Amino acid sequence: MVQSTDLAPHPHEWWFRVLNPVRHLGQRVAEFFFPSAEAAATSESYEIALELPGTSDNDIAIEAHGDRLVVTGEKRAEREESGRSYFFSERVFGRFRRVFRVPGDGNLDRVTAVHKDEVLRVRVPKLAEKPSEAKRIEIKRG
Repeated sequence: MVQSTDLAPHPHEWWFRVLNPVRHLGQRVAEFFFPSAEAAATSESYEIALELPGTSDNDIAIEAHGDRLVVTGEKRAEREESGRSYFFSERVFGRFRRVFRVPGDGNLDRVTAVHKDEVLRVRVPKLAEKPSEAKRIEIKRG
């Protein structure tokens, strides 16, 4: 199963216990800027979908690092302030980074990605399995 990673320290470390409330607050603030994602699997591949409204193809990068797939990007603000007073703005701009751990049978050398209708779809094919054939094992007399 593809997992969203958390790079937190081991919970038995004393400073982890002391700083844990602050870490959770910081994580919640960071998650506000994270694009929403979902991960699924088929018999042939692992699939990750990220919602990236208002993000250009040129502002997205996908890299494989070991067993991790790293998606980074930036949603840029394109607004002029002259002659306009905003009452509120709920739009989010800035850089984002999502890291997903891919199982060992994921072929990170053949990843494909399509950005369409404000959704980035990443497909990681599974490595081809060899057909299992029954094989008789000879027993030698000792």
